[in-house]
Amino acid sequence: MGFVSQYLQEVREVAARLDPAEVERLVELLVSVAGQGRLFILGIGGSAANASHAVNDFRTLAGFEAYTPTDNVAELTARINDDEWESVYAAWLRASHLTDHDGVLILSVGGGDEVRGVSVPLIHAIRYAKEIGASVGAIVGRDGGYAAFGADVCVIVPTVNPAHVTVHTEAFQAVLWHLLVSHPRLRTTSPKWESVDETLR
Repeated sequence: MGFVSQYLQEVREVAARLDPAEVERLVELLVSVAGQGRLFILGIGGSAANASHAVNDFRTLAGFEAYTPTDNVAELTARINDDEWESVYAAWLRASHLTDHDGVLILSVGGGDEVRGVSVPLIHAIRYAKEIGASVGAIVGRDGGYAAFGADVCVIVPTVNPAHVTVHTEAFQAVLWHLLVSHPRLRTTSPKWESVDETLR
């Protein structure tokens, strides 16, 4: 089997092994936030870029008031410079006046590992959100790291090839948030091309 065929087979296996019940639990969490609270989406690296895209989709397709700290690079880097990297997301949530009506969605490959110093800002953000009483969901890979037990709901993208954990996790973050904003209980409007096609029928 060539690389392309192998990779696509891995994608099929990841999709088949996702836990639909846990995804439904994430839908329920988001339904509880919709209309009464805001949604804050946090990620680092490729997951930060995914967070920005997800904010757009949750706002335009699901009617959420949604934000991510990485969309404002000036504030983000000021907080890193003035305080410290580890607490930057928790400080941003605090400045956003996070409440127990709000939700936090974590996008991460490893879910945070304090001992090894990986994605520590996400760990501090989860802890702060739980202190406030906000709902915390996560879409992560591997064993889920800190997010697996720190979040209220954690969808773990299964590992089918240890060499492709990062690429599959970040790809399936996109698959899953698109599923969420398409879910009948969350979607408030159709994407452009679907709405254009409807007018042509």
